Amino acid sequence: MKCSAYIAMSVDGFIATADGSVDWLDTAANPESGSRPAFEDGGFAHYLGSVDCMIMGRKCMEKIASFNLSPQQWPYGDMPIFAISRTVTEVPENLPDTVRIYSGDISALLATLEQNGHKHAYVDGGGTITSFLQQGLIDEVCVTQVPVLLGDGLPLFGPLREKIALFDAETTAYSNDFVQWKYKVSKS
Repeated sequence: MKCSAYIAMSVDGFIATADGSVDWLDTAANPESGSRPAFEDGGFAHYLGSVDCMIMGRKCMEKIASFNLSPQQWPYGDMPIFAISRTVTEVPENLPDTVRIYSGDISALLATLEQNGHKHAYVDGGGTITSFLQQGLIDEVCVTQVPVLLGDGLPLFGPLREKIALFDAETTAYSNDFVQWKYKVSKS
């Protein structure tokens, strides 16, 4: 089963401020914050069309729940979503019933998803992405760099036990100064 990460970060490598806020994503993309044009889709709709399930960390799930999205705003449609948590046992009430908590072995989850016909999982959340990388489970990483320096915050990649080689780089620079890069991840 293919697993890929698709996420945004500041130029200095943070996915959130130290207190977990991601408000800077809206500020950086807002044309009223300066002369910068609004952020284009960046391929996100195409990417979502290529995945058939999602695996995210608990903090990511809680952050999405804090947005209080209406059913019309929910970007993931009816895609099954598994939030990994050993501490939380119930999905926040304002999230759709397509979101489930999973607390078991990641390899077992992937095997079950594959047995159920899933082919491509979207992995989201800094800690979850790092964990999948360390286990050799990420096939591709796509990161959109937002043109802002936060100076401090929650890093996209946590400490790794060993270096991980990336290859087949693709980059796209957008008119609003966002830069997106995509790499395949070496499994050796």
